[in-house]
Amino acid sequence: MPGPLTVLCIATYLKGEPFIRECHRRGCRVLLLTAAALADADWPRDAIDRILTASRDASGAQILGIVEHAARTERFDRIVALDDFDVETAAMLREALRVPGMGETTARYFRDKLAMRMRARFAGIRVPDFVHVLNHEAVAAWARRTPLPWMMKPRSSAAAIGIRRIESEPQLWEAIEQAGDEQTKYLLEAFVPGDVYHVDSIVFGRRVLFAAAHQYGRPPFEVAHQGGIFVTRRLADGSGEGAALLEMNARLLEAFRLERGVSHTEFIRSRDGQWHFLETSARVGGAFIADVVEAATGLNLWREWAALEIAGEAGTYAVPPHRADYAGIVLSLARQAEPDTSAYTDPEIVLRVRKHHHAGLIVASPEAERVEKLVAEYTARFYDDFYATAPAPDRPTD
Repeated sequence: MPGPLTVLCIATYLKGEPFIRECHRRGCRVLLLTAAALADADWPRDAIDRILTASRDASGAQILGIVEHAARTERFDRIVALDDFDVETAAMLREALRVPGMGETTARYFRDKLAMRMRARFAGIRVPDFVHVLNHEAVAAWARRTPLPWMMKPRSSAAAIGIRRIESEPQLWEAIEQAGDEQTKYLLEAFVPGDVYHVDSIVFGRRVLFAAAHQYGRPPFEVAHQGGIFVTRRLADGSGEGAALLEMNARLLEAFRLERGVSHTEFIRSRDGQWHFLETSARVGGAFIADVVEAATGLNLWREWAALEIAGEAGTYAVPPHRADYAGIVLSLARQAEPDTSAYTDPEIVLRVRKHHHAGLIVASPEAERVEKLVAEYTARFYDDFYATAPAPDRPTD
């Protein structure tokens, strides 16, 4: 009889506790590969059988060596990246050790913004006009025909980290020069003003089995770089926006060849009503989005991800019965170290965010209008009660 599955989780930042715990609950042996600086962090140690560490700047060859050494006594059945920054590492390890799952070519669709845009365009999905910062003549030609402003984006990053808004051609060439030999790791994109949305999905057997569409209050880039309060709320599946988002998301993930996993995908609807794909990922959405999904549906994306990874190619997976309610979050940096939200007393509040110098509330209701009303009301109150701002990070803070 074969023993329990061994799952290697890769997390260079502290996250993924529900995934780790669910694997353990289902009888898996769980190993964690993390940054050496996080070896003593608050991991769910009762659910982890062994911790491997590497420095944050370890090369792929060094990480492979660490895992190959562990493989002398361990059998790795699954390798899972718990965050964006680990997707390429996990793909490299799967290919080297011949472990089933996403390989390096497919991983690029979920990490490399240039690969994303090229693949989406090939699949007939509209994207903002873009150019790779590679050939300067091609960049100059693109700049001449593309109205300002432009967005200069790292090809492999997460959230709004490293993105620059370019307001003039001299500023563009200055930014390219500053990037030096790293400039080919960037792309330029036309700025498309509009409303930004996201769809959070569960995929198994290359089919989207569950998806929930949401609308941000303000684009995440604006919140990160200009300040403001982070807001997102679930849309009705049958609404015009919700139906359009779910259809585009299904086409996109099929084109990107996601075999199994979870995905957080962002779209923008421009002022003229046109939909554009922005980016996708093979991970659970950050900023407590998973908690918003769970508040509306009862589904925990981390735990479902563990279940379908354990099922693998040869097994079966079905999304559990779930609700179709609505939820939203209001989240802000707070000027208080431990903000007090006790003055907010509506019965729809299902979660109070407990995080140093952050204030956050998640509300849920069977009625979309009630969630929308509470989110708008709380956003206005948060500016008076808690709001603070800080420079955008140049690296993840989780």
